Amino acid sequence: MQIGVSSYSYSKLVKSGQLSQIEVPRKAKEMGFDVLEFSTIHVPDSIDLEDFAHQLKEECERQDMAVTNYTISADFLRGSNGDLEAEIERVKGEVRVAGILGSSGMRHDASSGFPPDHQGARSFDDALPILAEGCRAVTEYAAEHGIKTMVENHGHFCQDSVRVEKLVNAVDHQNFGVLLDMGNFICVDEDPGIATGRLMPYAFHVHAKDFHLKDGTHPWPGSGWALTRGGNYRRGAIIGHGDVPIIQCLRIMKKAEFDGVLSIEFEGIEDVLMGIEHGHANLRRFVAEVYGE
Repeated sequence: MQIGVSSYSYSKLVKSGQLSQIEVPRKAKEMGFDVLEFSTIHVPDSIDLEDFAHQLKEECERQDMAVTNYTISADFLRGSNGDLEAEIERVKGEVRVAGILGSSGMRHDASSGFPPDHQGARSFDDALPILAEGCRAVTEYAAEHGIKTMVENHGHFCQDSVRVEKLVNAVDHQNFGVLLDMGNFICVDEDPGIATGRLMPYAFHVHAKDFHLKDGTHPWPGSGWALTRGGNYRRGAIIGHGDVPIIQCLRIMKKAEFDGVLSIEFEGIEDVLMGIEHGHANLRRFVAEVYGE
């Protein structure tokens, strides 16, 4: 199995100017990662996204760092001012960026839910036909370019494993699957082990992520903590330091014979490079323990 890192892990450094986006491939290589995933590319003001993607691709080639996934935002209910066809075309444009990067996969969101002024039924099942239409149109286009598309368990509205499974089966296309983030189930108060077991048959790519958790009946823990959908507290953690059952999830992955890319996505409050480094070492150790590698 290849161990990768999401560029999102370095985003604090990029936003603060301590590391430029173009330097991320070199830093990932220096830290010993096998592959790189680009998420929310920070494009310099003087250049457009596609031109910058060419530059990133060239730098990745210089560093001998393959790009295995490209992660973007999307919303087939609210995006492009609620115009489904316009949002589909916008996301197709991002498929072209994935192609420039040389990525074999692209993850996009499905939706954060109906807009506040929506009239009528607003459950996930009510949204499902629209979301499936958008995801299917994008993946049919992406398949023509040799790029698999995925939805992640992310954003509360399409985050529970049951909802994600419904969406994948509604799309019903072999080119469409799941970017499974073992930590993100925490955000909707779902057991990561049970959820990982449900979604592994659909997983194209996996994120290793950890969270510290506190019961929502306790006082607010302070800066750095966010609320789960059910009102509990969560805070990003170094892989192996938090409460996500990573070893259990890895055992489920092994049983499912998953041998693709497992990428770290770090969003803790610790020093970024320290957090990624320690998490990387722990993850390598966990994978060796479970997979025997």
